[in-house]
Amino acid sequence: MKKFLLGAGLGYVLGTKAGRARYDQLVQAYRRVVDHPMVQGAAGVARAKLSERFGRGR
Repeated sequence: MKKFLLGAGLGYVLGTKAGRARYDQLVQAYRRVVDHPMVQGAAGVARAKLSERFGRGR
């Protein structure tokens, strides 16, 4: 538990030092990747395969 709290505290401090601008850059990069047509296509294929494997509506 102590290690978790230390890690959370360290992450908070580093995150606040990085600032809002860096956070916005990371979010923008994430959205560019997620919205890319190839990623969307791969996600659709993965969803279809999972539905075939595990059945729909379960």
